[in-house]
Amino acid sequence: MNWMRPWALALCLSTLGWSAAPAADDPLAATPQDRQWLLPAVPPHPDDNAPTAARVELGKMLFFDARLSSERNLSCAGCHSPLYGWSDGLGTAKGFRSKVLGRASPTIVNSGYNTIQMWDGRRATLEHQAMGPMESMDEMAMNLDALFAWLAVNPGYKAAFAAAYPGEAIDKTTTSKAIAAFERTVVSSDSPFDRWLRGDRQAMTAQQVKGFRLFAGPAKGNCAGCHQAPNFTDNGFHNIGLTSYGQANPDVGRFAIKPVPSLKGAFKTPTLRDVALTAPYFHDGSAATLMDVVAHYNRGGEVRTNLSASVKPLSLSNDEMRDIVAFMEALTTPARPFTLPTLPAN
Repeated sequence: MNWMRPWALALCLSTLGWSAAPAADDPLAATPQDRQWLLPAVPPHPDDNAPTAARVELGKMLFFDARLSSERNLSCAGCHSPLYGWSDGLGTAKGFRSKVLGRASPTIVNSGYNTIQMWDGRRATLEHQAMGPMESMDEMAMNLDALFAWLAVNPGYKAAFAAAYPGEAIDKTTTSKAIAAFERTVVSSDSPFDRWLRGDRQAMTAQQVKGFRLFAGPAKGNCAGCHQAPNFTDNGFHNIGLTSYGQANPDVGRFAIKPVPSLKGAFKTPTLRDVALTAPYFHDGSAATLMDVVAHYNRGGEVRTNLSASVKPLSLSNDEMRDIVAFMEALTTPARPFTLPTLPAN
């Protein structure tokens, strides 16, 4: 039998999208254990809100429509814009009549994979979270009765709801479900790191691979102690020693929702996927760059009162900090064209 030469077989497999298994002693290749960081293909969803094209399109319209706010000038996308990594580029958000709020707008990237939502975890699911900004007098300040009355008589929205949720009312439940269905499509899972995990040894630089090892290594950065696989979050809450916690009457974070002393000043661990797009950082927007973030942790935080046990001085060199930053920059999925929805007429 005429067997194919090894190099030709490798070329054929590469053309088909296969890659050879990395050599066991290759320090730049992903290991089988590393592949725990690969995300499931799609985020989970509730049984009563399986994604469909009609639901996603309706949710997209609602997400970008400023008429869902009391003064018809602020949409969900006002704070969660695709232009800024699905955040807003501000230190802390601006809400109703440009009121400066106390917390940064978190990205919605990969929020569908989270098991709890918002900086303080006060909403369990995307469906539960979706109406929060509209209900808040500090944010969109919307009269919900007026909103649903308008949606019910607007021909475009009336048809869109009928297609997405036939036989169901146009109300808080279906509006929340539609927005959540759209948010679950905002996914980052094809970054250089993801391609490296899938076997493309060249997808990350040697510096980025070294940064990942420092990031994940318990003896060095130990960042993965909180930013866990696969979505770079433990869905937990930690006081990381920010300067703002040392101010008079600081934001107590999770403690306001769950009054356990260890949760004073604790905030949810955010995902790091697409993190290079979402500066500034931390819930108070106090870190301008990723290097500032790593330096904060390297110092072991600033305010030690009620500090999480996982935050301690790291003794990283400047080169090691730069390696970790380089790795985090490899967590960005390349931008894809995004088409804004066509909104129903008034």
